[in-house]
Amino acid sequence: MLSIRTLTLALAATAAFAPAAFAQDGSGDTAAGKRFSVVGGYSLTEPTRNPVVDGQLTKAEGEGTPTLSAAWNITDNISVEAWGADKAGYRVSTGGNKTASIDGQAYSLSGQYHFGAADNTFRPFVGLGYHETNYSNEKAADTGALAGNRIGVETAKGAVATIGVDVNINPTWFARADARYFDGDGDIKVNGVKAGTTEFNPVMVGVGIGARF
Repeated sequence: MLSIRTLTLALAATAAFAPAAFAQDGSGDTAAGKRFSVVGGYSLTEPTRNPVVDGQLTKAEGEGTPTLSAAWNITDNISVEAWGADKAGYRVSTGGNKTASIDGQAYSLSGQYHFGAADNTFRPFVGLGYHETNYSNEKAADTGALAGNRIGVETAKGAVATIGVDVNINPTWFARADARYFDGDGDIKVNGVKAGTTEFNPVMVGVGIGARF
C-alpha cells in the first residue's frame, strides 16, 4: 500500500516543477474560462470512528483506492464536482484479531469554491456535498466473534466535506492534493438482524493529476 508520505512527496515534486513550467508556457493560453475539468488520482482511506457490533467495540482499518472526478466550472471560482472511488477494503478486528472484511465504494456530488485567479500557481479550494458509500463483499473471518455468521452492511449516506489545493503545471494540466471527510452511517446486520452501525466516517487523503478544457 502506498503511504501518505509517498503521496505527499509526489505532489511536492510536482509543486516544485510547476512554477517554472507555467512561466515557460509561451502559447498565450490561459486557464481562465475553461469550463470542464477531470482528475484521476489515488486516495488512502482512514476510518475516524470504530463500529460497535453485537455490543463489542471493533477497530476498522482502511486501504487505498483509485479515484476519478469530473467538474463543471460554472465560473473560474465556483464548480460542481461528481467524484467517485473504486472499491476500498476495510479490515475490522476485535481484540487485535481480524473479525471481518468489507469493501466500501464511495461517490459524491459537491459544490466547490476555488480561491484566487485561474492562472495562479497554487489554488486552494473547499467543497461541501452529498455522498453515498455502497458496501459489498462482507465476509466474516474464519475465527473470531463473527465466525460462521452472515454479515450485511447497508449503504451509508450523508454529507461530505472537501479541502484541497490545485497546483497549475500549465494552462491545461494541474496536480491536486485533497482530503475528504464522509459523514454517515449504515446498518450492520448479522444473519439479517441489526447488530450495529458502520460509523466509519472515513477521511480519504489523496493526490491526482487533472486536465481542464
